[in-house]
Amino acid sequence: MNLYEKIKKLANEQNISIRQLEEQLNFGNGVINRWRKNKPGIDKIEKVADYFDVSLDYLLDRASNTAIADPSDNHSIARQIMLRSDTSDLSEEDAEDIEKEVERFLNWRLQEIKRERTEKD
Repeated sequence: MNLYEKIKKLANEQNISIRQLEEQLNFGNGVINRWRKNKPGIDKIEKVADYFDVSLDYLLDRASNTAIADPSDNHSIARQIMLRSDTSDLSEEDAEDIEKEVERFLNWRLQEIKRERTEKD
């Protein structure tokens, strides 16, 4: 399966179109379709991998496993949230600040849940 076919399969699994994916990732219309013949930059492939939470190796046919991130990887989760959010009207610095805040919140909330469980035991 080539890169485009893998992306199409992942999009279908999430019930989104290639066009919707392009919008979510702030890619121009038809960018991913052009990957059938042209090789994209690694930065674009990385955005797709982050969006679907798969490895670059999987997308580039260097591995068959689609899983990459440990569920406790809050940085990856925060990045997913930001990639799926409309940040087009924010500066890059503001978007990065929000991503860091989301990551801090996730870490805090996990600690709270662990603390609550410990208190119950």
